[in-house]
Amino acid sequence: MNRPEDVENARREAHVTVSPVHDDGSGEPTRRVDVAAMPVGNAYSVADVAEFMRRAGLDAALIQDPGIVAWQGGGPDVWR
Repeated sequence: MNRPEDVENARREAHVTVSPVHDDGSGEPTRRVDVAAMPVGNAYSVADVAEFMRRAGLDAALIQDPGIVAWQGGGPDVWR
């Protein structure tokens, strides 16, 4: 069982990776999002990335912090 301090440390060290834009087959550009090396879903906008962060217990205000979020293939403004 995880101790509360272990969970808190994991949250502080969590790293979000946002993949380059790709077409998921729907014709809509999307980016895969991983949190702590685990896939959590596809984002269709920066708001989706923020929601994945929130669900992981991360502060979405840190979305542009390169120590927290690794944007591959372009930053939060790149969706095409």
